[in-house]
Amino acid sequence: MALRNAIMSTLLEGEASGYDLTKAFDASAANFWMATPQQLYRELDRMKADGLISARVVEQERRPNKRLFSLTEAGRAALRSFTASPPRPSAIRDELLVQVQAVDAGDQEAVRAALLERLVWAQAKVARYERLRARLLDGRFEDEYLATAERIGPYLTLMRGLSFERENQRWCEQALAVLDRRRTAAPAPGREPAQGPV
Repeated sequence: MALRNAIMSTLLEGEASGYDLTKAFDASAANFWMATPQQLYRELDRMKADGLISARVVEQERRPNKRLFSLTEAGRAALRSFTASPPRPSAIRDELLVQVQAVDAGDQEAVRAALLERLVWAQAKVARYERLRARLLDGRFEDEYLATAERIGPYLTLMRGLSFERENQRWCEQALAVLDRRRTAAPAPGREPAQGPV
């Protein structure tokens, strides 16, 4: 999926500056698509050149002027075309999984530390996504929200992000428990395991 499709789906919320889009990506689109601010700004310039978005300059006192971006009809048509095409299957490409795959021949303590870091990251993202969920629901029950909200796409992608990070958390805890059990069961370095009667 091109970054532009993620940007256009975010602009469905309305006109936004590059800064607003960066914050929006961090708060919602990060559930399913990561991008740096530099990548966003470069893509916004390309999208404007391609006629998918328009930009207007807002003059500000005591602060630099800012550009506000919005979808054009061509952008909405491109987004409709994108949603009409079947997506390519997703695939996992995760460096941590390669490290875990090689843990038996590698530095087990370093892999364990990487798992702990991923666990903390997943826990923080779950907490952040739960706060966003509460903000979206705004005191409503989920069924009521899903029946009456103007747009449900952001909520549905948030739910996917939550389940993904909860699964990351569960898997990290499981992998750490296995490594810890093996560490406590392993003989001390330089000692041979006890031999039974021959």
